[in-house]
Amino acid sequence: MTNTNSSTTISPRCQFQFSDGRRCRMLRTPAHLTFCVFHAREELQLLESQSLGAQISTSLQGDFLTATDINHVLGKLFTAVAQDRIPLRKAAALTYLGQVLLTSLPQVKKEFPFSYKFEQWTKALDKARPLSPPPALPNSAAAPEHHPALADPASSDED
Repeated sequence: MTNTNSSTTISPRCQFQFSDGRRCRMLRTPAHLTFCVFHAREELQLLESQSLGAQISTSLQGDFLTATDINHVLGKLFTAVAQDRIPLRKAAALTYLGQVLLTSLPQVKKEFPFSYKFEQWTKALDKARPLSPPPALPNSAAAPEHHPALADPASSDED
């Protein structure tokens, strides 16, 4: 009598579990150990969100008191959306907050006198760092030796 342990075999299906207990029915991608292409991309996006948030929110001068600072941050946000690194809903909310910041600038300028020279501007641009490149998505044509072999669902080992 053969005792097979089902936990040692990797299921060919995605292992993502929804909040109501259901599991995703899509096939697991060979490039990820447990998820389908869709859920693997979601996982990657979640893992990157913290570092990306810090990169996007870094302005030229360190504060959001000039239109240039806000424009610089909105430009990085545009790049992140174009690279599909941030969800559109979150980008829309951040864009709206940027618009609110821009509309409050005239009142800020009344409170604080600003004077920048062109040399200060070029120094600020030289110090500005662009977004890091997006992480490479796992290649679906990855070599099989990097991932454990899947059990063939057509063959049954049950005796």
